[in-house]
Amino acid sequence: MIINKKATNISFTPAISEYIEKKINTLEKFFGGGEVLVNIEVGRTTKHHKSGDVFRAEIHINTRGEEYYAVAEKDDLYAAIDEVKDEIIHELTSRRKKAMRLFRRGGAKIKNLLKAISGRA
Repeated sequence: MIINKKATNISFTPAISEYIEKKINTLEKFFGGGEVLVNIEVGRTTKHHKSGDVFRAEIHINTRGEEYYAVAEKDDLYAAIDEVKDEIIHELTSRRKKAMRLFRRGGAKIKNLLKAISGRA
């Protein structure tokens, strides 16, 4: 897994980098080896909010011709990173479940077709 990190309008500290690495490495179980490119960008969106800073985290994953993308904005940088990780996990699991549903539905249709053919003979 190749991880590219970028910070916008904030200083990229070792603590932030370590936290991102820890959170992104939990996604490795979804890809099972293969070449995976993970681009993550964290930063402060603007400096003029009345209620304080608003932090943004976005993640873009490329693997085996598939792309996954998630964005989160929060008042806390670490909360934004957690939320974007949760969103990308939700997207990964929903695509996996959809693929399994399609596979099973196709298998059920073949089974019904074979039952119909064997019933006629």
